[in-house]
Amino acid sequence: MKALTRTDFNFKGQKSVYHGKVRDVYDINDDLLVMIATDRISAFDVILPKGIPYKGQVLNQIAAQFLDSTSDICPNWKLATPDPMVTVGLKCEGFRVEMIIRSILTGSAWRAYKEGCRELCGVTLPDGMKENERFPEPIITPTTKADEGHDMNISRDEIIAQGIVSAEDYAVMEDYTRKLFARGQEIAARHGLILVDTKYEFGKRDGKVFLIDEIHTPDSSRYFYAEGYEEKFAAGEPQRQLSKEFVRQWLIEHNFMNEPGQVMPEITDEYAKSVSDRYIELYEHITGQTFEKAETEDIASRIEKNVSDYLATIG
Repeated sequence: MKALTRTDFNFKGQKSVYHGKVRDVYDINDDLLVMIATDRISAFDVILPKGIPYKGQVLNQIAAQFLDSTSDICPNWKLATPDPMVTVGLKCEGFRVEMIIRSILTGSAWRAYKEGCRELCGVTLPDGMKENERFPEPIITPTTKADEGHDMNISRDEIIAQGIVSAEDYAVMEDYTRKLFARGQEIAARHGLILVDTKYEFGKRDGKVFLIDEIHTPDSSRYFYAEGYEEKFAAGEPQRQLSKEFVRQWLIEHNFMNEPGQVMPEITDEYAKSVSDRYIELYEHITGQTFEKAETEDIASRIEKNVSDYLATIG
């Protein structure tokens, strides 16, 4: 199986390209963005040495469907998906924060709670909670958006005080975050899943706040299977989940959390395929559709043709 781990295109009107951890973003005439979801995978803020076949297609197609199914809640950047791994949309001035919303105490929040943390991003957490326990209501725990290294937890008050986002824009982002999450939970529930937590990114264009980037994908979100959740929680057992957390757990088991002196474990073809299978499994669960694998003989040429053809249609 082939995976796309790097791109180097030169589209008509291209002004620049940004290579992120997973996505490569091409600026077209300072007005549009061509966002390519590669098959790279990152964990603990480091890109793993091997790509995951079909991962980019999974992420792009899930995000596209959720952008379409939430467009009544808030405006978003998406214009078209000319290729299974590509979304083209409006260029917005991105806010330097990520809006993380959590409905269950798990993952990094649980790791901090277990060590005594009772305040997360300005939100007070009740005593006596257990791993994978639902919060009374979802909590928003924003982070700063770092170009390199770790994103840092930050509170709403700090964001406004430091002038990262105005109070007015933050109120809009917070409102959109809660409404988008509620919609995502409704859709997940219809497919036997629980949307546990996720992150949203927002930007501004023509004075209006837009939802940008991906939404409700396994890279930006955590899903539990609804069936068996209560029983497993009561028994203190790990939840069956569909998210990138299983990759993080695998790395932890192999003594890697990107800390000094730690060595990245080998990513075998077999392990890469198992991760690919998990991503496809999530796609089919969350969308209720059968995943149709795109042609992978020459992924880069396919993308270049599809994007160039689309850009030609819009002048």
